[in-house]
Formats: sequence, C-alpha cells, structure tokens
Amino acid sequence: MLIGEVARRSGVSARMLRHYESLGLVRPTGRTGAGYREYSVDDIRRIFHVESLRSLGLSLREVGRALDDPGFAPARLVDDLVARTRERIAAETELLDRLRRIGAAGPEGWEDVLQVVALLQDLGSDSAGRRQTAALSPEPVPVDALVEAALTEDDPHVAGALRWALARAGDAGPALLQEPMNSEDADVRNRAVRSLAAVPGDAATALLRGALTHTDAAVRERAALALGTRGVAEAVPTLVAMVVDDVHDADAADALTALAADPATADRIATALAARVDAAPAARGRIVQALADVPGATAGRALAALSRDDDRAVALTAAHVLRRRGGLPPA
Repeated sequence: MLIGEVARRSGVSARMLRHYESLGLVRPTGRTGAGYREYSVDDIRRIFHVESLRSLGLSLREVGRALDDPGFAPARLVDDLVARTRERIAAETELLDRLRRIGAAGPEGWEDVLQVVALLQDLGSDSAGRRQTAALSPEPVPVDALVEAALTEDDPHVAGALRWALARAGDAGPALLQEPMNSEDADVRNRAVRSLAAVPGDAATALLRGALTHTDAAVRERAALALGTRGVAEAVPTLVAMVVDDVHDADAADALTALAADPATADRIATALAARVDAAPAARGRIVQALADVPGATAGRALAALSRDDDRAVALTAAHVLRRRGGLPPA
C-alpha cells in the first residue's frame, strides 16, 4: 500500500508517516519500481500501535522503546504517565480556577485583569506580608479565592485580614464556607467556622445556627460565641456548658452578658447556670462570674444561693457580687 493510501486509511498524515520513518519508528518494508514507499500489513499494524501508545501520552522516543526494547517495563512507564497526567490536570485546574476568578471579577480592561492576577499571585505568595497586603487591598478580590486562602492560612495576622476581607465581601462567602465546616480536617473546620463568624448577615447567621449541632465541639463552641454577639438565644446552652467546662469561659460569659440584654433571655441564662451548681468548686466560681452581669431576680436568687456555698471562695465571690448588685433580691 502506498503512502497516500495509508495516510487516508489510518488518519496519519503522509508528512507524519515520513517523520516516523526518519525516527525509525515505522519503516516501509518495500519500494515500488518507481521508488515510492510501499507499506505492508505489518507496517500498517505498527502504525496503529504507534498511534495507540501516543494516545496514552507517550513521547515518540518512549513509543520506540516500548515497541522495540524487549526489556521495557510498561508498568513503570504507566505509573510515570499517571503521575505526569495528575500534575498536568492540577496545573490546568489551577489555570481554570484563575481564569474563572478573573472572569467573575468583571474586568473592563486589561489593567483590571492584571490587577486581579497580581492579587491572586500575592494571595498565594510565600510572604505573609504580601498575603496580608492582598487581603487588605481596596481592590475587590474574588470571594472564592479569599475562602480558599482563609482555609489554609496559618499566620494569625494574615488569617485575620482574610476574615476581614470576607466580611467586607458580603453574602457571597457563607455558601462557600458551609462544606469546609464538614471537612475531615479539624484545622479546616476551625478556620471555616471562624471565617463564617466574621461575616455579617442572615446567611452566615443561619449557617452558624446549624453549626450548634455539629459533631465537632470546637465548631459548636465557635458558632455559639458568634451567635451570642448576634443576639441569638439558641446559643445559650452551648455557652453555659463552655463556662462550666472552662472552654473559653471568659468569652462565653461575655456572649451570655450580651444575650442577657433581653430580659426573657436573661432569665433563661440564669436558670441554666443555676442548674449547674452541682459542678466542681472551680466551675461554680466561673458560674458566679458569669451570673455577675446577668440582670434580673432569677440571677440574683442564684447568686444568693451561691453566697452560702460550702466552698468559701465561691461563697465570698457570690456575696461580693450581690453587694455590688445592691443586695439580695426579693424572695
């Protein structure tokens, strides 16, 4: 079969067939009387073998080794091809994400494109200073890039800047933080809920409410602290438990104080704290401190009972708080 017919039937151009011949990959076994290349059935079969191996990503040099070297180990090469393909996919995915983020920023000109590219590069910099500067940039940064950075950031100053940027970005961030809160990585879960806590608005508040039943206690506690400052009374049981269990107890007490601005919630808080007076003396001391800034008769009665506590330090502290509040409440 002449080269033109081979090219037509195989889909490999005559130019490529001549290139294969020059590399020694496929040499036609014969020539016609006029000197034209003539391919045998075995030659054509080898052409298809070459194309099949090329489709796997092998270079022409690797194809030649695979076909001609008896000691060639295909398993090792396949493993190498898998690794190279994964690297290429990762690089292409990174490029796709970058292009998508640039498009989402709505650039009006190349200067805008270059600005977004620079911000994205700085967010991924090895320099904490550059990452922080990018997060604090007055120019808008794609929200998904901020979320991705916030979920991997170790530097506390940069992390704070990223949370500030997410708060500034508005409602776009919460939906992107929901899935990371259920990550198998505890650090990612913690960063996600801390980032969500920094975002104002109903969408973030709704997700924080849902986080109160999370299987990870750290997520529940961080959500409760945020909800306390937002006036969400559903956080009371978790905050009370934090005070009793000595888990960020000062922050939890502050959140309870904020919630106690509502009289009905104040009574609920006082009742919940009073129900835990069977805890250890150190925990009862923390309960007294938490009750100190909770207004209302219910809190006063709880403090009066604690002023008679068997532990002298607890009793003295409760009595001091009662005097500061103006004495015992009515019975």
